[in-house]
Amino acid sequence: MTATPRTDALMRRGAEFLGSRHAILCGAMSWVSERNLVSAISNAGGFGVIACGAMTPALLDAEIAATRALTEKPFGVNLITMHPDLFALIATCATHKVSHVVLAGGIPPKGSVEALKEAGAKVICFAPTLALGKKLLRSGADALVIEGMEAGGHIGPVSTSVLAQEILPELAGDNLVFVAGGIGRGEAIAGYLEMGACGVQLGTRFACASESIAHPNFKKAFFRASARDAVASVQVDPRLPVIPVRALRNKGTEAFTAKQLEVARALDEEGIAMGEAQLQIEHYWAGALRRAVIDGDVEGGSLMAGQSVGMVNEEEPVTDIISALLSQSEAALVRR
Repeated sequence: MTATPRTDALMRRGAEFLGSRHAILCGAMSWVSERNLVSAISNAGGFGVIACGAMTPALLDAEIAATRALTEKPFGVNLITMHPDLFALIATCATHKVSHVVLAGGIPPKGSVEALKEAGAKVICFAPTLALGKKLLRSGADALVIEGMEAGGHIGPVSTSVLAQEILPELAGDNLVFVAGGIGRGEAIAGYLEMGACGVQLGTRFACASESIAHPNFKKAFFRASARDAVASVQVDPRLPVIPVRALRNKGTEAFTAKQLEVARALDEEGIAMGEAQLQIEHYWAGALRRAVIDGDVEGGSLMAGQSVGMVNEEEPVTDIISALLSQSEAALVRR
């Protein structure tokens, strides 16, 4: 790998925090960020993160053990805060002495950050606003990820560039802040590092790596797609706590609209709680994503992708992806 001293210097804080050679996190993608891709990213000098998603504690236990058999490098686990077995999953991470845990999908419930820190794990949280970022840091988060709406999967309403301008000048001087959402090339990485970010997170760029177990049909859909094909889902009922999801437009996108109507009717007719409604939506996404990633159903499944999908044109080894990103970042910094 070509030497990248300027990029390495700007990433040093993040790399030391993660225990990796480079401060490049892989975004946790359900069904994609599993043992093979996670270990490959960590072995290549990045920081792989297992996507727990809807896993049971037993499944997560097996996945962590299998990942550790493939790499001696550090890796993390992403836990969804609304998971009904969150504290059991935290206990599983503690049993395996997982070094870093990413809490995603909402504000961490009371006691979760404390439980992770008691187990010796570093805690990374998502901060969609400056105010929430400050609150999370006060509550014990060791680092933040600010992710813009260009990202794939569940997204917020604000772009990465705006979040970076709002949050990095305020927090990055004294805290560890990673930037995510829409990053597909190293020039963008260089820009965020110069603004004060300690590192970056990418998901879509790694989804079609050679080491990714995603179905060939899933990967081909990415190769054919442009940025404008990755669209955000719409909320059909204001009562439903539906977080928008960015994915490639297909029949599955239309099916999600129908699923929302079905859940809304259940709220009216069966009196189910809002929490149950949210879980039904999340289970829908888990199943739809599996159909696309594992079964190759690119019409009816969910093709979660960020707008950087237009920069994913071929299957490449993780080492080549990371090397290209670092070389592009270094060249940009040299030109400056």
